[in-house]
Amino acid sequence: MKKILFLTGTRADFGKLKPLINIVRDSEDFDFVIFGTGMHMLSKYGTTINELKNSGYTPYLFTFINQMEGDPMEVVLSKTISGLSSYINENQVDMIVIHGDRIETLAGAITGALRNILVAHIEGGEVSGTIDDLIRHSTSKLSHLHFIANDNAKQRLLQLGELESSIFNIGSPDIDIMYSKDLPTLEMAIERYELPFDEFAIAILHPVTTETDKQYEHAKTFVKALKDSGQNYIVVQPNNDMGAEYIFRSFEEDLKDIPNIKIFPSIRFEYFLSLLKHAQFLIGNSSSGIHEAPAYGVPTINIGSRQLNRFHYESIINVPFEVEKILEAIKVVLEVKSYPKTNFYGDGTSAQQFIDTLRMNAVWDTPKQKVFQDLFVKHPAST
Repeated sequence: MKKILFLTGTRADFGKLKPLINIVRDSEDFDFVIFGTGMHMLSKYGTTINELKNSGYTPYLFTFINQMEGDPMEVVLSKTISGLSSYINENQVDMIVIHGDRIETLAGAITGALRNILVAHIEGGEVSGTIDDLIRHSTSKLSHLHFIANDNAKQRLLQLGELESSIFNIGSPDIDIMYSKDLPTLEMAIERYELPFDEFAIAILHPVTTETDKQYEHAKTFVKALKDSGQNYIVVQPNNDMGAEYIFRSFEEDLKDIPNIKIFPSIRFEYFLSLLKHAQFLIGNSSSGIHEAPAYGVPTINIGSRQLNRFHYESIINVPFEVEKILEAIKVVLEVKSYPKTNFYGDGTSAQQFIDTLRMNAVWDTPKQKVFQDLFVKHPAST
């Protein structure tokens, strides 16, 4: 029986991987393990490893602390490679499944490629506006199989020289959860997080690693716009990329003890989706404003360069870090209220497509030695 290792380092990638993990768990065809690390293990970010445990994954879960607060990204990368390699030394796996563009993702790809283990990359081929692009595309080049979310991603992977036979468009797995009938109700979410309001927007600001010199200024601008707007906000703390300390400092200085603003280190994914589904809008620079919000028809105010090259849709308003421009955008989305939903990132069947693909013998026969698909260079005829 083939054994699959799912690597997760953040609340975000776990939300994407969860439908895939569940369908593998419910199948009799595969064994699996979850390698939990990264932000999951840090109390500052909500100790979200408990979410995995509370979801019933404890028997399949191995945890590894890959960082101390303040470790630079390259150190986190090396620690993750070391920890994952040590685990694989003692526990053979046949495939490593990774998601997106995080440091832990790159570590999983490097380890698998060097250990001749099949690497399956979820949602490669996307573009954004930061160092995430470099990590994501590097990860794709180290991966053997690509489970992508849209045809645009496929074309980018082909540009990178990946074989078409290794690319499978299954959509974004989190859409499966978004369209599930089992999501908590809004009332359940309000009660769980003790919200003092039932009309609100969601605010998420992450650091931009290539703009750390501007991060504190940008955070202060973001906070001022939230306060000046007078709206109710659910604020989710940033991820742990370089520069996060400036956002934490700004929130601590300017958003404490404000009745219409509630701050959380993390929100369980299903409850986050329920809140997002009923939100007036999402504001900040989270990929949730690009992936999830448009699928619900919820407006997004996307600020700055972090999602610069991502999917463009009528519900997404792009603005710079200027208070007046942000406030103008808030007025616009409050007037429009909702937009048509988009299925650009899938139709809610990603998990089934994923397991169907894994049941193909050809997938497991994928060569570990990758071949570059050369689209442009014409080789001279042999003589």
